[in-house]
Amino acid sequence: MKKPVLLVAEDNELDALLLERLIARCGGAFKMVRVEHGDAAIDYLTGTGVSQDRTRHPLPAVLLLDLKMPRKDGFAVLRWRQENRAFARLPIVVFSSSNLAEDIARAYALGANSYVIKPSDPERLEQMVRVLHEWWILFNVPAALG
Repeated sequence: MKKPVLLVAEDNELDALLLERLIARCGGAFKMVRVEHGDAAIDYLTGTGVSQDRTRHPLPAVLLLDLKMPRKDGFAVLRWRQENRAFARLPIVVFSSSNLAEDIARAYALGANSYVIKPSDPERLEQMVRVLHEWWILFNVPAALG
């Protein structure tokens, strides 16, 4: 059975590396694919640019989306998803260091399915990775994309 793809839109190299290591430590529940900004996330989702081959770049089961990224930020990706109904069913978990109430409210207003404040404690982050897999892959029944 193929591992579900976790598309991670994260510009911070250290945060992405830590996530990748924790996913591996948690048994490699996901195949993590990282993009560094919102434009690259949209390219991956639409299968354009370097992501054209869906065999090598399958659609993700979940998008883990940072808000504060260069080029297109996470809010722009959420707005794009609202405008592109083919991706309306893609679960998006905002993964941000921002705990500002207005950022949280704006993300949900733009259709985020969940909002997680990045844990600073590696053990807490590992717990989040395990729960992310358990909820979105083991328990949740996804709607077909596209």
